[in-house]
Amino acid sequence: MNREVFAAVADALERGEAAALVTIVAARGSTPQRVGAKMLVFADGRSVGTIGGGCYESDAFGKAREAIASRKPQIVHYELSDDFAQETGLICGGQMDVYIEPIEPAPELYIIGGGHVGYHLARLAHEVGFNVHVVDDREKFANRERFPHAAEVVAANIPEWLASAPLPSHAYAVVVTRGHTNDLDALRALAPRDLRYLGLIGSRAKVARIYDALTAEGMAADRLTRVHAPIGLDIGAVTPQEIAVSILAELVAVKHGKIRSRDAAELTMQWNNLKA
Repeated sequence: MNREVFAAVADALERGEAAALVTIVAARGSTPQRVGAKMLVFADGRSVGTIGGGCYESDAFGKAREAIASRKPQIVHYELSDDFAQETGLICGGQMDVYIEPIEPAPELYIIGGGHVGYHLARLAHEVGFNVHVVDDREKFANRERFPHAAEVVAANIPEWLASAPLPSHAYAVVVTRGHTNDLDALRALAPRDLRYLGLIGSRAKVARIYDALTAEGMAADRLTRVHAPIGLDIGAVTPQEIAVSILAELVAVKHGKIRSRDAAELTMQWNNLKA
């Protein structure tokens, strides 16, 4: 049975689909399965494998789906008292500990702009485990020689490519193009999407001009307030290499939930003058 679960984990990672792995790590008394039994749970309710069904599995299944959303592992102890049996209508004996572990694919990072900052960010992001995609409208800056480790390198018209590109909801997108017009086009295409992260490089004055233009076009303010702009953690970065480090640090902070768990103003340079 666990062989099927391991195969399903590999398939999920290959597809880029999040899931949660439930494993029995301790069992005492009468329990439905032995230590080591596993079940893989997907966000849409599908599952592969079993930890025994009945009293434990239903509750663990729900907690696994919660773990997919929170991206936090946990150990759950089950001791089936009379109260638990009355509440669930399920009667078992014994005790069980299960470890619920979110399984996330390598995060997809779309770097819109293959210039100096994009180049250094792509290299660093690959080193820490991001699947890097680079998009630029200049073949000189979007080619395999420049980005040998990228999962995808695209030389194409940026707004046209973004209009048809199926970016997944867990993707990170960084807009670091060579100019105001390209940044505006990219943000126009990306801001309406539900992404894990969207950042825009530039001064506060530039960000304000882009926001004003998109607002005038009718874009909802709440779509822009989610954008990390100016992008990156405030580490005093000046050079393209330093700016890439500040951006990557923010991406890693978002990945591990640090931005959400602390006041974002303590961590980022994010600024806007919009009210949702």
